[in-house]
Amino acid sequence: MSMTGNEWKPKIVAFCCNWCSYAGADLAGSGRLSYPAEVKIIRVPCSCRVNPLFILKAFERGADGVILCGCHPGDCHYTSGNYYARRRMTLLFSMLDYLGIERGRTRVEWVSAAEGEKFSRTMNEFVKTVTELGENRKLGDLRCKR
Repeated sequence: MSMTGNEWKPKIVAFCCNWCSYAGADLAGSGRLSYPAEVKIIRVPCSCRVNPLFILKAFERGADGVILCGCHPGDCHYTSGNYYARRRMTLLFSMLDYLGIERGRTRVEWVSAAEGEKFSRTMNEFVKTVTELGENRKLGDLRCKR
């Protein structure tokens, strides 16, 4: 659990595609647009390369929220990768619902390389949502806690 004083801060994992979302995060940084330090970005070649098991593993390892960011549909560097990602995430959402994981803990967002402001806004909104939900206790592995 991340604590500074008495204030709990969520751990957020963001899977970002190399061609659009990661570049959008870079643009947000170079444009001095802020997003919370609790967001840890994992750069992936394409959003379709994110196996749903990666998201489950992130929750198991202590993540309180996981967001997948990719290119807008129709603009994927690999032609149709984000369509595959969207289908996989839809199935994962229904499985997480079945497991009792709150819907606000996962999110899919399409962010282009030119949308640094959208990247910043999305991360701020997502962290706010996860903070309101509180700590992830459903899938967390107690062995991973310090």
